Amino acid sequence: MTTFTLHDKDSAPGDSVPLMEQSEKAMGMVPGLHRVMAESPQVLQAYQTLHKLVLESSFDNDEKTVVWQTINVENACHYCVPAHTGIAKMMKVSDDIIDALRNETALPNERLEALRTFTLAVMHKRGNVSEEELTAFFDAGFDKRQVLEVIMVLSQKVMSNYINHIAETPVDEPFQKFAWEKTR
Repeated sequence: MTTFTLHDKDSAPGDSVPLMEQSEKAMGMVPGLHRVMAESPQVLQAYQTLHKLVLESSFDNDEKTVVWQTINVENACHYCVPAHTGIAKMMKVSDDIIDALRNETALPNERLEALRTFTLAVMHKRGNVSEEELTAFFDAGFDKRQVLEVIMVLSQKVMSNYINHIAETPVDEPFQKFAWEKTR
């Protein structure tokens, strides 16, 4: 198996060092995912940029968590599910939402369930959603902007989930208590 380097500031390419410092400043550490991505400064920068844009999206913290974790769980990402569990707790998302997403059980309200259903439709159908699926999403109170933002979050998560699968990124110590495995 190919081993990917968990870079630190001494081993990373020079252009990755300021990006790693940015991660450390924002999160108090350089997450393992960012340490792997540091192999390519462009990948790390693209990921950080997408993450910033997701945080600035029209989704509230519960909705961001639903889209992130729906994708993480569907892609069975051993790294991102625990990491986003910790992040959701820091964002004050309720345990009812966090647990439902991790366990693939019903969310506590229809609006969030519609968001998860639509996110899964976009993933499974590679964007070829039906008019009925769009209408159900709009009927739940979402709009065209949020259709596009689901796709933006999916783009971010494809980067992280796929890189974590290939690199077998170890879960960071602060998130190990949220270890997860897909059960379905």
